[in-house]
Amino acid sequence: MIAPLVGFAAVYGVSEMRLRTYEAAPAFELPIPRDSVSLARGRHIARTRGCFGCHGQALEGRRFEEEWPWVKRAVAPNLALYARAHDSQTLADAIRWGVGHDGRALWSMPSYNFRHLPDEDLAALIGFLRSAVVVEQALPRPSLGWSARWRIARGDERHMAEWAAAVPPKLLGKSEDAVLVRGEQLAMTTCNECHGLDLRGSWQEIGVAQPDLAIVGAYSRGAFDTLMRTGTPPTGRDLGLMRVVARDRFAYFTPDEVGDLHSFLQTLSARPVPRDVFWRPER
Repeated sequence: MIAPLVGFAAVYGVSEMRLRTYEAAPAFELPIPRDSVSLARGRHIARTRGCFGCHGQALEGRRFEEEWPWVKRAVAPNLALYARAHDSQTLADAIRWGVGHDGRALWSMPSYNFRHLPDEDLAALIGFLRSAVVVEQALPRPSLGWSARWRIARGDERHMAEWAAAVPPKLLGKSEDAVLVRGEQLAMTTCNECHGLDLRGSWQEIGVAQPDLAIVGAYSRGAFDTLMRTGTPPTGRDLGLMRVVARDRFAYFTPDEVGDLHSFLQTLSARPVPRDVFWRPER
C-alpha cells in the first residue's frame, strides 16, 4: 500500500511544482476605463478573441465535456463574476500570462493568444468584463485528475504560462507600414491560438494539422472576407472548427480589420518558416 501512495504523492508534488514554476509577470498598472467607448472596445475584443465562445454567450461559464479529454474536468469560469472578484493585476496575469489567482499556472486558458494584446485593449477588456451583466449558474470545480498530473509531471504537457512565455516577438516595428503593423497585431492575438505561435502552422496533439497561414497568399480579398465571416474556403470544404470560430468570432471584425489582417498574412510566404519550435516539431 505504501508504494502506490508514495507514487501518487510524487506525481502530485512534481506536477504542483511545475504548475508554480514560471517567470513573474510584469506589473499591470493601467487604469481600468468605464466610459462607453472603452467598454464597447472591450466587448469587441471579448467577442473577436473568443471570450464568449469559451465562457458562454452570457459569460456565465461553461463546462467542457469532450474538448479537453486529457483532464478530468475542464471548466471555464463565470467571467463577469471572476472579473469583479479579482484585481486588475490578477486578471492581467490570467489573461496574458497564463497564471491563475491562486498562483498556479493555468492549463486551458489560451493566454498565448493575448500575449501581444496592447495594454489599452487589455484594460478595455477588463472594464467590459466587470460591466457585464452577471448570469449565475452552478458550475463544478475544475480538476486536472491524475492522468493530466502524470503528463505534467513527466513534462509531456506544457502549462499555459509556458505557452505564453514562448510567444515570439512580432516581426514588424511600429515605424513600418501601418496596415501591416495593425494586421500583425490582429494575427498575433487571433490566429496563433490554432495556427502556431508564429502563425506558420501547428502539429498539436488534437489529431489535426493546422496550416501555415502563408496559405492566405492564395486568397483574394473577397475570398478571405468569406472565410472570415463563414469559415468557408473557395473550395467549399468544411473546415470544421474554423467554421465554428469564424461565425462566433471573426464575423464581428470590421471590414478594415479584415483588410489589415489579409494584407499582413499575404506577406508570410516571403518569410522563412521558423524551425525547432515545440508547436511544430519536425516530422
